[in-house]
Amino acid sequence: MQINTELLTELYTIVGEKYVYTDLETRHNYGHDETEDYNFPPNILVKPATVEEIAAIMKIANKNKIPVTPIGARTGLSGGALSLYGGIGLSMERFNKIINIDEKNLQVVTEPGVITQVLKDNVAEKGLFYPVDPSSMGSCFIGGNIAENSGGARAVKYGVTKDYVLNLEVVLPTGEIIWTGANTLKNSTGYNLTQLMVGSEGTLGIITKIVLKLLPLSNHNILMLVPFYKSDEACEAVSAIFRAGIIPSALEFIERDAIDWTMKYVPEVNVIIKDEIQAHLLIEVDGNYPDILFQEAEKIMSVVEQFEIDEVLFADTEEQKNALWKLRRAVGEAVKSNSIYKEEDTVVPRYELPNLLKGVKEIGRKYGFTTICYGHAGDGNLHINIVKGNMTDTNWITEVPKGITEIFKLTVALKGTLSGEHGIGYVQKNYMPIAFNQIELNLMKGIKQLFDPNLILNPGKILPDNL
Repeated sequence: MQINTELLTELYTIVGEKYVYTDLETRHNYGHDETEDYNFPPNILVKPATVEEIAAIMKIANKNKIPVTPIGARTGLSGGALSLYGGIGLSMERFNKIINIDEKNLQVVTEPGVITQVLKDNVAEKGLFYPVDPSSMGSCFIGGNIAENSGGARAVKYGVTKDYVLNLEVVLPTGEIIWTGANTLKNSTGYNLTQLMVGSEGTLGIITKIVLKLLPLSNHNILMLVPFYKSDEACEAVSAIFRAGIIPSALEFIERDAIDWTMKYVPEVNVIIKDEIQAHLLIEVDGNYPDILFQEAEKIMSVVEQFEIDEVLFADTEEQKNALWKLRRAVGEAVKSNSIYKEEDTVVPRYELPNLLKGVKEIGRKYGFTTICYGHAGDGNLHINIVKGNMTDTNWITEVPKGITEIFKLTVALKGTLSGEHGIGYVQKNYMPIAFNQIELNLMKGIKQLFDPNLILNPGKILPDNL
């Protein structure tokens, strides 16, 4: 895209000259997220602050067929915020206000540029709970969570982002402003545009206001770390816990290498682990009545004791609980600090988790790569980190994509799908035909064209190149 004086003048008029950037350093800084080492900078970065400003920008972009990429906190792992075709990068960071916490209706109205942890803390001060807690919640934006339909550790009991979104203010690619639903807990009025927008990865519209459902804040929890001598038994125990009638508030799987690497990355957190231990489950139950939680913990113990486990660590203090959660949430960064890597975000019915893990390891051996696995086991959501390690550059380029293809085929064969919470974005789009047939992909393409007739909004994401 050629930057011209007329376009710059129009953008200056809309948002003010100080919020329009064309220098290489700024554009490069906004040209990446946390997806591997990709960098696709926009030609122009703009930082609007009102819905009217975004609408005006989109009308100009649509008229001139200029690509526009919404950019949040840049914590994504699928390349969803990369400006693949240059154009205008639309930073949402000035949309950073919590507009209203409605204590009577247990709702919050917020702008999309609010950090998820900030939102959680603000509603907690009112005795309310927003459960969605991705590992990057200390830095990611709530708008990005909606774009990717983020989950997190507590999705196993409380659900994912889509389960809390009631209504959205959205700017369409053509510049019109709409609300997608109503601020009600039930809505059976026409097509569900709200849920269509959730998980659409910024390809159908730009979210500018959000109405979220909240819950009462629970008062107590019990957290335990269970060491298993066999990884497959740790996976088997996940389904067994649910079949015993317990729904934990979190149930996380951490492979041995993952926890070892993370303790080196976060040296202030230390857990003593015997050499023979292959995996851990981090299990939490929460609620308002300690007696009931102790009974649930005892029942969980009766389940895990059927497997080969070592001594279970119960976190007795808030400090210990925070340390264990810090360990779990730092796994991704620890893996990234050790090696060049690719992260896949597979999800299967939880009973199939042992088969998925076994298959992933076999595929890694076949193609010569190592995998570090962890994730939200209670949801059947396994994060598979393929690390380059000592692989040659040639094998990394030629063999790993073959292995990823087989991993995804295995996942779909187990009645799972390609992504549980990270989205498809740029890096997974050409694997979509593994999960969907041509009719289904054409329906998605038709939806995209209906919302975005000139295909200017976040182009090059989700849909495969040959569609």
